[in-house]
Amino acid sequence: MNNSSENVVLCGASKYDRKYYFNDQFAILPQRIKDELQIICVKFTEEIGGVFSIEYEEDGSLQLRTEAVSADAMYDEIGAGLLIKQLQEEKTELFQSLELFYKVFADGGMV
Repeated sequence: MNNSSENVVLCGASKYDRKYYFNDQFAILPQRIKDELQIICVKFTEEIGGVFSIEYEEDGSLQLRTEAVSADAMYDEIGAGLLIKQLQEEKTELFQSLELFYKVFADGGMV
């Protein structure tokens, strides 16, 4: 597992405090993309529980991460893995576009 402190969080949601976070560094993304990311994150935490985030690794690739506090008996670890795999398959084009965006704009210092 990668050290998330090296990653740049694009967005995420928490079932615990029922909040969604979007990194303002990426405010230049089109609103429809931001809306789609919010839907993905919030639906994930509503269905699985815990905390879910979409993060950029150092090389610009996207990482879908989920975690839960140890006392969270409602967190569905197996379902989390399956849903992440499903998202990676269904949202391939979106995630590839976001990776390209990051490589172009982050390497150019625009984010």
